Parts: sequence; C-alpha cells; structure tokens
Amino acid sequence: MIKAIFFDLDDTLLWDQKSIKEAFVATCRIAHDRYGIDPNQFEEVVREAARNLYSSYETYEFTKMIGINPFEGLWGNFLDNQDEFRKMKEIVPGYRRDAWTMGLKTMGIDDQEFGSELGERFPQERRKLPFVYEDTFETLDALKGKYQLLLLTNGSPDLQNTKLAITPELVPYFDQIVISGDFGKGKPDPSIFEHALSRMSLNKDEAIMVGDNLMTDILGASRAGIKSVWINRHNKERNEVIPTYEINHLGKLFGILDELNEKALKK
Repeated sequence: MIKAIFFDLDDTLLWDQKSIKEAFVATCRIAHDRYGIDPNQFEEVVREAARNLYSSYETYEFTKMIGINPFEGLWGNFLDNQDEFRKMKEIVPGYRRDAWTMGLKTMGIDDQEFGSELGERFPQERRKLPFVYEDTFETLDALKGKYQLLLLTNGSPDLQNTKLAITPELVPYFDQIVISGDFGKGKPDPSIFEHALSRMSLNKDEAIMVGDNLMTDILGASRAGIKSVWINRHNKERNEVIPTYEINHLGKLFGILDELNEKALKK
C-alpha cells in the first residue's frame, strides 16, 4: 500500500521558472527605460553571463551536488550555517553585480553602478512573484489526511524556506520537509530518499515520488527503489531516465494511487 507521497517543490508545486522569468522581465524593463535596450535580448545575455560566472566559482561543484541553479544564486542570500553556504553568501553580492554588469557590457553599455542596481532589484522582484500551479492546492487538499505528505526539495535551506515563507499556504500540508542543504546531499543521491523514508518510518514500497525533473527526482527515486511519477506539464522530451508513471496534471495522480492500492489489496 502507498502510505506516503514525496513531492518536489520547484516546478512541481511552485512554478519557479515562471517566477524567475517574470523577475527578469521586470528587471530588464528598467534597463530598457534607462538605456532603450531590447529587454528580451538583455535577459538572454544576463542569463548567459550568470551561467558562465556561476560555473567559475569554487562553490560550483557543491551547488551542483545540493541542487542550486545560477538563477537561484541571483536572488538567494544563503544565510545557512555551513562552510560552503558561507562562501556562497560572500560570493553572491559580487556575482549579482557582475552578471548584470557583464550583460550591460554585451549590450554596449559600461555602467557598473547600474549593474549593481539591477543586481539588487532582481531579488526584490523575485520575492514579489511567487507562482503556484493551479492544480497544487486542490491536489494537496484531496491527499491531506489520506496519505502522509513529505516535501523533498533540493537547495539552500535559507532559500527554500524563503520560497515557503512567501507561499505560506503550502507548509501546513506537509508532515515533514527535507531540504538537501540540511541533509548534505541532493537528489538524485539515493541517500536523501532513504533519509526521507526513515523520517516517515516507511519502507520503499510504501512511498511514491512526484517531481518534474527526470535527472533529480525520478533518477533518485529509481536509485532508491521508490516508484516515481514524472509531472510533465510542459511536454518535455523524455531522456534515458524512465519514470514509473508520467502525468501532465497533478489531478491524474489519484488514478495512479487507486491502481497501486488496489493491486496491493489483491496480493
């Protein structure tokens, strides 16, 4: 019998990519108003500068292991009590300034002061723009009380808790919240899934993982021997990682749960 459902957070329940996109739109509009530059082109070059800078820092391997992407680096504060996060806290103010300043330079504008201003504006815009998928709350409402619910998210505890603080309605649904930065390893490492099972006092056949990322949520669940549901809302191409189930709307989870529990009863 399935007793617990593990949910990923970003782009499974929260629409993080949309929040980042809208924060870019709002921030790039300011550059358009100041210098008349094309905001869409500016967004592209800042994203590229951010990716290149981010991968050049000594913290890069750590951020890959924990699961923190370059655009989270553009707005997170990383006030976590751990050496690598302390390094990130020192790096990110310069990272923000440099990513936006380099973007401006690519557009032919040399203005570090304005780059700094944009670097500080982007986090403000991101905090104002939390988006939750329309099927998130109705699904959690229907599951709460019938199943144990655990949130299993990669990232910095400070940043993931900030996301939860600006969408406070989510937290009460969950019996447990596991954040990779607290645990020390991120999805797809099977040990974080095993840790989640132990937190719920369950064996691997009693849980199912729901997530949007084949290379973290689905691969990690598979490595830990846990059934998985890939939520593929945006019709992405499947790669070599095969989920147990694939859905395009969280409401389709109920049929899967009913099927699994009927099978278990027949055994």
